[in-house]
Amino acid sequence: MEFIDVVFYIAEIIGIIAFAISGAMIAIDRGLDLFGVLFLTVINSFGGGIMRDLIIGEIPPKMFYSFEYLLYAGACAVVVMIVAAVLKDKFFKNRVAIDRFINVFDAIGLGTFAIIGVRAGVTAGYGENVFLCVFLGMTTGIGGGILRDLLSREKPLVLVKQIYAIAAIFGAILYYYMQRFNINYTVSIIIPVLLVVVIRMLAAHFRWDLPKVGGRSSGLDKKHK
Repeated sequence: MEFIDVVFYIAEIIGIIAFAISGAMIAIDRGLDLFGVLFLTVINSFGGGIMRDLIIGEIPPKMFYSFEYLLYAGACAVVVMIVAAVLKDKFFKNRVAIDRFINVFDAIGLGTFAIIGVRAGVTAGYGENVFLCVFLGMTTGIGGGILRDLLSREKPLVLVKQIYAIAAIFGAILYYYMQRFNINYTVSIIIPVLLVVVIRMLAAHFRWDLPKVGGRSSGLDKKHK
């Protein structure tokens, strides 16, 4: 395995674990049972990658022959459920702390998967198509969360939450051009991921939102204000 493959393998593991933890916590908060938590955790971790693979014609998607990754996601879901069961009331009453915890892991997963999506496009032979590569990065980052919310009958957070998809796009664009100019592999991964994390953290702290025209309010909109 070449050095760059090792770097991206580690990045994938970090992204999967981060999204698995945030996905499991969200699923538990929505009152799902064991299967529901496990299923939504897997969807949150791999849904974006499935969309990406289908777009570039990689069938079956990588998820279905990377069982090691599935085990990582499932293990994270079980650990989070055990922690929630042990802490019980403390887990559910500390809503603000839990939201912050979810945001951190969600931001790490978002940034990591955004660059992985770009690399998948480049590796598939679409390196000259910046729009496709950045789109793949964004889709890999946000796709799992969209499927997770739709399956649990919630409005996708990416459509109402503070700057989210935009952060993934910025990270994807930065990574695309850093690798085009042959910046060091590790640096070209760390910097874009940090950019995404910083944007997400600032957006959550200062309540940055994209403009909205209006419309009927929902519980989810109010929850994330």
